[in-house]
Amino acid sequence: MNTRELVLDMLLEMERQGTYSNILIKNVLDKHDYLPVREKAFIKRLTEGVLERRLQLDYVLDAFSKTPVQKMKPLIRSLLRMSVYQLLFMDGIPDSAVCNEAVKLASKRRFQSLKGFVNGVLRSIARNKKEIAEGRFYPDPVQSPVSYLSVLYSMPEQLVEIWLKRYGMERTERILQDLLRIHPVTIRFRESLEGEERERLLEEMAAQGVAIQLHPYLPYAYNLTHLEGVRRLAGFAEGAFMVQDVSSMFCVECAGIQEGNLVVDVCAAPGGKSIHVAEKLRGTGQVLSRDISEEKTRLIEENAERMCCSHLQVQVFDARVFDQSLEEKADVVLADLPCSGLGVLGKKRDIRYQLTEQMLEELPALQKTILDTVWKYVKVGGILLYSTCTIREEENEDIRHWFLENYPFEAVEIDQVLSQIPERQTAQEGYLQFLPGTHETDGFFLAKFRRIKE
Repeated sequence: MNTRELVLDMLLEMERQGTYSNILIKNVLDKHDYLPVREKAFIKRLTEGVLERRLQLDYVLDAFSKTPVQKMKPLIRSLLRMSVYQLLFMDGIPDSAVCNEAVKLASKRRFQSLKGFVNGVLRSIARNKKEIAEGRFYPDPVQSPVSYLSVLYSMPEQLVEIWLKRYGMERTERILQDLLRIHPVTIRFRESLEGEERERLLEEMAAQGVAIQLHPYLPYAYNLTHLEGVRRLAGFAEGAFMVQDVSSMFCVECAGIQEGNLVVDVCAAPGGKSIHVAEKLRGTGQVLSRDISEEKTRLIEENAERMCCSHLQVQVFDARVFDQSLEEKADVVLADLPCSGLGVLGKKRDIRYQLTEQMLEELPALQKTILDTVWKYVKVGGILLYSTCTIREEENEDIRHWFLENYPFEAVEIDQVLSQIPERQTAQEGYLQFLPGTHETDGFFLAKFRRIKE
């Protein structure tokens, strides 16, 4: 099986049909599970790398090709992108091998007439690798900071402009750098899994070749690297842990769950927070875990079953629709709402190319619609925890300000819960924006509110 051809076909499918990369890559690797670990790792890295660096790859190609990237045949465009990625970002592969394999693939896919074009462009780029690495072909960072950051970090200009306006050049570049780094898999061990039992599982994971590091923020969170699939890890099938970012874990920590609480998680898939809450309840109270479709709730059910999670009820329910049976019944409402996802671009590479101005404009309205419904579930004295996985003021701080102005809630300080986190000044005011490059988490926002008498 030609691994490069598998990558080429995936890139073409994603471009033509808009298939999500994480789903497609998983399906292809599952289908070809017989391939050696090294080849599967190559397929995954090359496919994800081309997606992640696409704007930069296209900029380089346009500098060395007489035919602009957007006017190339789709197959040739994808073939050149994956070849340039290998030349610029994958050490240990001879330039000649990259060029020769690309020419062979062009010929095999019936583009014999373009073999010379493919070969010429790639060899020209290979000869100029040093100059490209030194940035001689990129926009000037002083004269054109938006274009410079957009090209160098493969981020659409509209997103670069959002962060530059808010955070300035230095912090924006730190965010962009962090989004491009290789992110570990973060897991949350069941809080009841302590001592020798947890140590045994960690030793078994290490024996599987996994590099393990205790996360600096929470005692039950670990960062894992060098692993071949989470499902193969020791303890996964037995429900010893959930894959979950630490920022998501802090939602549950900040909510202040008490035994006996009724907790409503209104947009819960894939269920990490709901399951975490159920563990905090220690067999008391109830978690109502909802999402908008059977596909999403099925994910919650699968995870809850694996984690042997009790006192958790899963329901298909549209968070925009008011459920009168819950009015003023909930001790805690978790509202982790649909958002632009800018904080997880390092893990979900497709998002940056799919966001439109219209989508960005519509999201705050959707968030307000849901909050306008679910606040009524909170009893007086109860908590509403609002969160998103994005880095955008219109969906975060602006929503918080609007909510406090229009509903009978007060902000609740969360500084003590987040005491181990740097740059947390706003936690005293009841909210925090986690930033890549500053915090060791995804980009994430959370705000805590307590209902008061009207």
